[in-house]
Amino acid sequence: MSIYLLTEEAARFSELRRRLIEADPDIDETTLLDTLEGATNLKEALGEVVRSALEDEAMLSGLKGRLDDLKVRLERIRHRIEKKREVALAVMEETGLEKLCEPDFTVSLRISPPGVAITSEEDIPEWFWIPQAPKLDKRAILDAIKAGTAVSGAQLSNSKVSLAVRTR
Repeated sequence: MSIYLLTEEAARFSELRRRLIEADPDIDETTLLDTLEGATNLKEALGEVVRSALEDEAMLSGLKGRLDDLKVRLERIRHRIEKKREVALAVMEETGLEKLCEPDFTVSLRISPPGVAITSEEDIPEWFWIPQAPKLDKRAILDAIKAGTAVSGAQLSNSKVSLAVRTR
């Protein structure tokens, strides 16, 4: 069942509840809920949507695991590429072979331009540093407020209702 159908069922439930209370203002909560449960499919719709969310969470978990495995594999392949190129470079340098022409590729030795090697970051002048924008440590602010410290410009927000789903 889709979220749209759940929303429709919730609206139907609310409208029927309003009508029943309007028709009998003294109706007790148990009778009201029993009547609504028999007249609507709200609980079933809710169950289906939550069950679907649990299936999506299982899929997400499986995909994350698969992605982690693929990332490990990706790094192994990158490492293998580096090693093969290092071996090819070493062999070409050792044998004095400067160029190899094959039908599908050409490989040659070339001298790269010099790069920068940092020997001591502390000694590098200030103008070479890129300034970084400060970033708020919201966790530290929360901990301080909870400990009773007033933090100007910050306060605790109101609690929110959340959905807890247990599967065990």
